[in-house]
Amino acid sequence: MTRLSSPIRIRPLLGIAAAAVLLSGCNAIDRLSNLGQAPEMSRIQDPTQSPGYQPISMPMPAPVVATRQANSLWQEGSRAFFKDQRASDIGDIITVVVQINDEAAVTNTTTRTRANSEGASLGGLFGYEGSLGQVFPESVTGENLVDLGSNSSNVGSGEVDREEEINIRIAAVITQKLPNGNLVLYGRQEVRVNFEVREIVVGGVIRAADITSGNTISYDQMAEARIAYGGRGQLTDVQQPRYGSQVLDIIMPF
Repeated sequence: MTRLSSPIRIRPLLGIAAAAVLLSGCNAIDRLSNLGQAPEMSRIQDPTQSPGYQPISMPMPAPVVATRQANSLWQEGSRAFFKDQRASDIGDIITVVVQINDEAAVTNTTTRTRANSEGASLGGLFGYEGSLGQVFPESVTGENLVDLGSNSSNVGSGEVDREEEINIRIAAVITQKLPNGNLVLYGRQEVRVNFEVREIVVGGVIRAADITSGNTISYDQMAEARIAYGGRGQLTDVQQPRYGSQVLDIIMPF
């Protein structure tokens, strides 16, 4: 019986190992093919052609028909007589300033205590109160028929201490102009130092009126802002747990 059960016990382990190999196979082959080489940088391409790109659709006000004034050089909606050099159309470049300096500290403590005690006595039971000792394992009388007590205590505490600081400037491209005049931007920047690539991605919706005279926009004036800052390469790979450990963290119930 022992010889027959050994293969059965090994099968789950083989299944887990096979799943781990399948999950990491593509990336492992990729890494082996680039052994000893710096990570490749992404090609500069039209962001609207990326697989994950989706045009933004948001509620728009009713369109307003522009009126023309006879014998007037002023065009309705213009901010100056001369051409505005700030980003205003698809393909224009704008600088996004990201200055995040957030700090949050929250501490919660909860304490709850409850104690209950109940007792009940039975003076008579149709004359059979003296026979209760024959039914219950211990001697029972009508005076100590029911005696209940309970204690409950709960103590909980939680603490959040978060601090982050990011200061970056990144050039983005206007990829879409919404009917109400708002602009959709997307920017991506990659910097490679030795064998590590640092990648910055920004995206969101801005108002043309919020663009400064220096053709910059602050991140806190972007609606639906998406800001990502990370890296890939040898250092990032060392900081990540092995794929086997990640698989075990997901499937292990304890």
